[in-house]
Amino acid sequence: MFLYNLTLQKATGCQTAIYGNFSGPKAQEIMVSRGKILELLRPDDSGKLQIVLSVEIFGQIRSLAAFRLTGAQKDYLVVGSDSGRFVVLEYHKDKNKLEAIQMETFGKSGCRRIVPGQFLAIDPRGRAAMIGACEKQKLVYVFNRDNAANLTISSPLEAHKSHTLVFALCAVDCGFDNPMFAAIELDYSDADQDSSGEAAAEAQKHLTFYELDLGLNHVVRKWTEPVDNGANLLVPVPGGADGPSGVLVCAENFLIYKKENHPDVRVVIPRRADLPGDRGVLLVCHATHKLKNMFFFLLQSEYGDIYKVTVEYKTVGEMETVTEVKMKYFDTIPTCVSICVLKTGFLFAASEFANHALYQFQGIGDGEDDVESSSLTLMETEEGFQPVFFEPRPLRNLTPIDDMPSISPVMDLQAASVGAEETPALLAACGRGPRSSLRVLRQGVSLTEMAVSPLPGHPSAVWTVRTSTSSNYDAYIVVSFANATLVLSIGETVEEVNDSGFLGTTPSLRVGLLGEDSFMQAHPQGLRHIRADRRVNEWKTPGRKTVTQVAANLRQVVLALTGGELVYFEMEMTGQLVEVDKKEMASEIACLDVGKVPEGRQRSRFLAVGSFDNTVRIFSLDPDNCLGMLATQAVAAAPESLLILDTAFGAGAGAGPESSSEETPAATGPDGSSLFLNIGLSNGVLLRTEVDRVTGQLSDTRTRFLGARAPKLFGTTVRGREAMLALSTRPWLGYMDAGRFVLAPLSYEALEYAAPFASQQCPEGMVAIAQSSLRIVTVERLGETFNQTSCKLRYTPRSMAILASSPSSPDSVEQPSTVVVVGSDHACASLAQVEEARVLQKHAQKAAAKSGMEVDGEEEEDEDDDEDEGMTPEEQFGAPKDSEGQWASCIQVVDAKAASVLSSIELEGNEAAMNVCTCSFPKLGPQPVVVVGTVTDLSFYPRESSGGYLHLYAVASDGGSLNLIHKTPIDGIPAAICGFQDKLLVGMGKILRLYDLGKKKLLRKCELRTFPTFITTIKVLGDRIYVGDNQHSLHWVKYRAKDNLMYCFADDVTPRWVTTAITLDYNTVAAGDKFGNLVVCRLPAEVSDEVEEDPTGGKIVAHQAFLNGAPHKLEPVAQFHVGETVLSLTKAELQPGGQEVVVYATGMGGLGALLPFTAREDVDFFSHLELHLRQENPPLCGRDHMHFRSYYFPVKDVIDGDLCEQYATLSNELQRKIADELDRTPSEILKKLEDIRQRIC
Repeated sequence: MFLYNLTLQKATGCQTAIYGNFSGPKAQEIMVSRGKILELLRPDDSGKLQIVLSVEIFGQIRSLAAFRLTGAQKDYLVVGSDSGRFVVLEYHKDKNKLEAIQMETFGKSGCRRIVPGQFLAIDPRGRAAMIGACEKQKLVYVFNRDNAANLTISSPLEAHKSHTLVFALCAVDCGFDNPMFAAIELDYSDADQDSSGEAAAEAQKHLTFYELDLGLNHVVRKWTEPVDNGANLLVPVPGGADGPSGVLVCAENFLIYKKENHPDVRVVIPRRADLPGDRGVLLVCHATHKLKNMFFFLLQSEYGDIYKVTVEYKTVGEMETVTEVKMKYFDTIPTCVSICVLKTGFLFAASEFANHALYQFQGIGDGEDDVESSSLTLMETEEGFQPVFFEPRPLRNLTPIDDMPSISPVMDLQAASVGAEETPALLAACGRGPRSSLRVLRQGVSLTEMAVSPLPGHPSAVWTVRTSTSSNYDAYIVVSFANATLVLSIGETVEEVNDSGFLGTTPSLRVGLLGEDSFMQAHPQGLRHIRADRRVNEWKTPGRKTVTQVAANLRQVVLALTGGELVYFEMEMTGQLVEVDKKEMASEIACLDVGKVPEGRQRSRFLAVGSFDNTVRIFSLDPDNCLGMLATQAVAAAPESLLILDTAFGAGAGAGPESSSEETPAATGPDGSSLFLNIGLSNGVLLRTEVDRVTGQLSDTRTRFLGARAPKLFGTTVRGREAMLALSTRPWLGYMDAGRFVLAPLSYEALEYAAPFASQQCPEGMVAIAQSSLRIVTVERLGETFNQTSCKLRYTPRSMAILASSPSSPDSVEQPSTVVVVGSDHACASLAQVEEARVLQKHAQKAAAKSGMEVDGEEEEDEDDDEDEGMTPEEQFGAPKDSEGQWASCIQVVDAKAASVLSSIELEGNEAAMNVCTCSFPKLGPQPVVVVGTVTDLSFYPRESSGGYLHLYAVASDGGSLNLIHKTPIDGIPAAICGFQDKLLVGMGKILRLYDLGKKKLLRKCELRTFPTFITTIKVLGDRIYVGDNQHSLHWVKYRAKDNLMYCFADDVTPRWVTTAITLDYNTVAAGDKFGNLVVCRLPAEVSDEVEEDPTGGKIVAHQAFLNGAPHKLEPVAQFHVGETVLSLTKAELQPGGQEVVVYATGMGGLGALLPFTAREDVDFFSHLELHLRQENPPLCGRDHMHFRSYYFPVKDVIDGDLCEQYATLSNELQRKIADELDRTPSEILKKLEDIRQRIC
């Protein structure tokens, strides 16, 4: 078995984010790490976040930092990764590419305790960088320039200290004095020698300052001091001429200013009033914002509260002395891994488990009514320091501008047909806490409706027209009906006009701009040329002929008349439209198109004509060979629509997004072939053929089935470049991305006609006709494979099950869309407790109203309603906290199609729902029942509980609620449950138990107790049971109903920490583990036959243990390291009539697919392509690709499609070099890559 791995959706979670000016001195940009992906984000003029660049580095990014050399114009990027190298990257704006300019090896690869990379700190003046490991090692690199002003780095200077753990690292701002670095360290040398544990309990963290002596070129430990054991984060304070220098030490419940020879300045962190007393407050991320005469810090707590911190200082002699540290409540947003303040007044929040957001500052927290804590008002009591309390409120200083969807982490993933859709959707239960959701992921790019307007009658076509070529926006929308033409003027409002010069009493076939500032209108009786001064020149059809098809650009018009006659018009230099030539065709003309006029030329050279004799012909429009036929292509069905598309990126062009939009088409492609002819056939197939720019010959035809309706093709603009809109049973958008042509479905209803639309509010939109309405839409988040519909959930989802039911009527194609989701949260207040708190709060408000505070309370409540905009308090502020060991849990029934919760069942008695499945019992009829496994008083370390329950629910007749049948107590944690042969399998710790239905509870039938540690997953097929163990991989169990006996007959020799598994066939199982590996295990065919043919079913052999395991061993037929923890696996056909693939979801919110190869030729081709790309295009951060994909186990029989698709981003020379080695052409390689992607999605 050979598999092709392809990422469907890159990881949406965020690991860290930094602000910098990477492309220019004033560029406001954010570099984001998504585990193994680097992304460059930039807000556009409207405040929307745009992904400028996304690079897969084939390694684990551990830390990021930006720096700028003195006098430089832009920032460099330093990456700490698992490559064991110190890597400095530079972003090239003209190429839209990151390049490694320095790559220094310092240690072994991999994420190791003593290999630096986990911590990274850079001197604010850009003179040196310290890269540290979790333990012992710290290295300092000095930055400099050579004679050509290129960046150079020195040999590493060591600052090691053995038996020392590092918790945080930062660079201290010392102006232009010697660079200094601060670290929170813990020396465990005594604890390592003391077996009693007393030394470990007394271990003390220290704040240590390291100084880099630039003169002597070495690093010394300058100063160290004990610090609070709860210290977890360091924030550097501006120094030199900007501030007092030093660091802020973030500890549990406190913020402490520290500096050498300076007394500590301590301030208590304000805490929520409803927070339990035994819970501390930790700060998790920070951002510093400097103004001309001041600076302040924004620090966020683990609960999402943001605090504004200011430092007051004065100069005493030559030393700045900090007199006060103030900490004021600022706002509350979802908990982040990083926050970045942009100089344009934006704040980017890289959320931990919610959508990432871009906020705009409405204030800087200068309000007097916000709670503030100060070091001067710090009060010490017998119990400790006096806490400061506050109540979280709706956003006041920040306003959300844009967000980036994140589905991290995906707790469960299943494929299901939602409604009557032709392709299944992916249902992802994701998120954490009250911000959890069930996301319905549909393949396609989302469209945003800007306006919808009903029209009188049923329109047949629509166009947009500008007043001149110099205008950036459209002036008219022209709508054609069966017997009339409607002209709408675009201004502050859209209204009908009659003085445009267009003929309104006849239907139009084509309307557009001609020349610099004149219009063209083609109708069945002729052609109208409307000059700028509204003079009209009209050409009438000869005899009784009528115009059937029209193609036009700014200087050329081609008419197709009845009888198969072509008439060609061209605009002279005087602005007069003249007839140039005519041509009689052998058959009626079905469609035609002429490309846009290339820049610097007078005409387009080619005319494409489709005829009803199932041919498409290319004609020359050169004066020397006008309407001379250049090429012919036979097609399988009658052509319905044609579009000549000049993408400026041909097959083999190799220029990805790094090519500028100003690049001339003639410069693209190694052979100049960047012109495409797109043909929509009557059978719903789209053909895309390359047109040679010199000879007009057609080659390299690619096909794609779009739908049952013949595609209509229209030109549009995407990212400033030409693109194609294809309207079939659903709309499709074709555009260039990363050097390859992408044809993506649009998640919108079927459209009948469309045209590009540009206005000040919508610079790249489309105006379209859908039934009897006119719609203006724009593309959102281009490049995403899936668009999302979200349904909010109450708690963190643990598992889900799809309720399969028969359609409402025999003729209905509607599929069931009801999903049962179980969720639970630890140390979280239950719904009953929350409601009780709200009742008490209302009583308190009523009591306050009687004391004369009624108006204020009501105003506050109104403000909350206005500003909250439907967001629940739990969503904004997080769930109310409870003490350790307390659980809140519920069962929710969700309508996936409507994205709404139909019913909820709250669990009581400190029960936590772990998983859910559907199971059928003959005694209860054909309708399946829902089984929910719960556990009470659960703790994870050590893993123990006071028991659990199996809840049995019947689905109500309305399908939207559940009725409890009975509840069965069990003596373990039901980590996995599954229906099996009209019974129920339950995995409880090391026990696999089979239950049958009883009147008052489930009855035990048999059990197996031979599993090593803890059962995490159960899958069944036939009479075989496939069990995944927490640490010991897969076990295959057989059940003999006659003997009522289960026994394990095969297992894996390799220990794997299995998180999820799925059956591929009777002998094959795919599994994922917590370390990011995917494996496909297979039972050898001869062993399978032996087990099946054995009259005892392998029962006797099963008792003959082999090395304390099963008698038979599984063989790994495929192994692959994904790089992110795999949490769910499912099988799906993502394309109509496509091939079934295995889809996996990761903890970072990534989605990928494994496609089995069907031909050995494809395996050989992609294996060799992968081999050449490893050599010619090594990963950006220095990690060896083969080693990365073999992180824990050697990669076996899996082709990395992500690496193969980087071929399209290579330079032309490199593409040709690899193609020559493979004995292919670049276009053939790109076609193979496109074909295999189309088989998946």
